Amino acid sequence: LGRMKPVIVVHGGAGRIFREREEGCRAGVVRAALRGYALLKQGGSAIDAVEEAVRSMEDDPHFNAGCGSVLNEKGEVEMDAIIMDGKNLDSGAVSAVKCIANPIKLARLVMEKTKHMLLTDHGAHLFAQAMGIPEIPGEKLITERSRERWKKNLEPDSNPEEFQK
Repeated sequence: LGRMKPVIVVHGGAGRIFREREEGCRAGVVRAALRGYALLKQGGSAIDAVEEAVRSMEDDPHFNAGCGSVLNEKGEVEMDAIIMDGKNLDSGAVSAVKCIANPIKLARLVMEKTKHMLLTDHGAHLFAQAMGIPEIPGEKLITERSRERWKKNLEPDSNPEEFQK
């Protein structure tokens, strides 16, 4: 039996993509898929490829992950991430994470280095510190677009769902 040709599928999120953002979103999904695919071609694991693809999107302000996340009511970036290994169904997740550029890396560490499945808020923060994950100022994760959406959501007659796209 020959080696299977690697395949990677990347989903860039749900919701309406406005025309002015279409090109950037498409390029970001292609970039994420190519980065994950490159790892697979080099013999990397599926988990390596998934983490790399998601990390690429977390670093791309076109997506609602990492830099570019939708802001919470206080105007802060508060993120969730989950990763799962299809071979053995191991998974790891983090929620309400702040000041970390790539929550997917932290979720993977939860899966691989703990007996837990989910760490949240303060516990996730302490674990990130223990794992040597660098903190970044929360402001670095906020984009002009996410700040504008947040301001619109504060208006008394706003429909927050409308602005999450």
